[in-house]
Amino acid sequence: MAPPPPPPLGGADLWRPVAAARGGGWATAAALLVVIMSHLAVLLIRRRLRRRGGVDRIARTEAAAAAPAPAPASASASGLEGLVTEDDLRQLVGSLGVGAREPETEGWEHVISKGNDDVSYRAWCDKPTAGPPKYLSITTYERCSTEQLRDFYMDNEYRMEWDNTVTKHEQLQYDENSGVEVGRTIKKFPLLTPREYILAWQVWEANDKSFYCFIKECEHPLAARQKKFVRVRLLRSGWCIRKIPGRDACQITVLHHEDNGMNIEMAKLAFSKGIWSYICKMNNALRRYPQHLSPSVSILTMQKLIKKFPQDLETAMDASLPASQTTAGTAVPSTQTARTSPCKLPGKKSSRQMIASGLLLVGSIVCLSRGRSNLGAQLAMALFLKKAFKQERESGSSTSRGKRDVTRSRR
Repeated sequence: MAPPPPPPLGGADLWRPVAAARGGGWATAAALLVVIMSHLAVLLIRRRLRRRGGVDRIARTEAAAAAPAPAPASASASGLEGLVTEDDLRQLVGSLGVGAREPETEGWEHVISKGNDDVSYRAWCDKPTAGPPKYLSITTYERCSTEQLRDFYMDNEYRMEWDNTVTKHEQLQYDENSGVEVGRTIKKFPLLTPREYILAWQVWEANDKSFYCFIKECEHPLAARQKKFVRVRLLRSGWCIRKIPGRDACQITVLHHEDNGMNIEMAKLAFSKGIWSYICKMNNALRRYPQHLSPSVSILTMQKLIKKFPQDLETAMDASLPASQTTAGTAVPSTQTARTSPCKLPGKKSSRQMIASGLLLVGSIVCLSRGRSNLGAQLAMALFLKKAFKQERESGSSTSRGKRDVTRSRR
């Protein structure tokens, strides 16, 4: 017989201490306050450390150059053969080539389209019947070469400097014969157990200086499971970097499918709300990237392992596409990219909106931390947050329109 459901909590009951656990509500608030203060302290410390990041990077690079590089194993003894193959590349080319040109006709749901003078971003989502969604995105970087963008994406050491979610990366093994490299990355997310990624990847270079990369999850004997991390059980990701003909710009088309154990609705909401800020942060880091004098270990290894794109596959791609669409980057989906303010000058919220958003977030975390955070509650909270943020955005846009109308009337 199932136990009776708990009685509903009113506004006063949420913070009322009970006999079994006196001060339970206030203890939750105090714990939440400690978490917020600790995050603020970490942010202040990181700001100070970033000022010395350039010196630390040079020191790490010199130390890595002085240390003896690990000897690559042969293809027969490395154990890496078969992890990433040309079949994976062919499947990636097919997925990027068809879906990236007409995402809507392939069943992809539009998520976001934003851009400015430096970068533009478009993303679509494919929701399977079970499991996490797949994401397809096209990012255009102005005044950037394909080689620079390739090195930026593959530089794991530099990523630890600008990406706060990446706390650690280490190279586990690589094989010069097959071109496969295996690494371990630790990512942290607010209020969640850090995620551990054991990944294998390979990079190919085509004759037109376009680049392809395929990444997948794997296991490795040097990366034993640890209780303090949640190992990601599924990650299939690939990208293509191509120059845009007639422009000083390049595009990267990414197909990403990941299951990191997070709630699906929460992950989708976080993606739609935070991806543009992340793209702006990535673009700023890309513009600073040429200032780094010495290549990292990741780049030196990639330059050693990169393979030539299969000639038969490149010939088949050129023959199957019209002359006006010889690259995935020349395709323009039907959804227009909204022009926004530059990344360096984000729009400011009013004090009332910031306080309301903060109280909404804190209240949601407290609600989910009261022992009732089952799947149904999480889904309900995700829908509530989505609706609340939508209303906030609509009210903010209507307020700004009202101010513009008043200004025009005065003129």
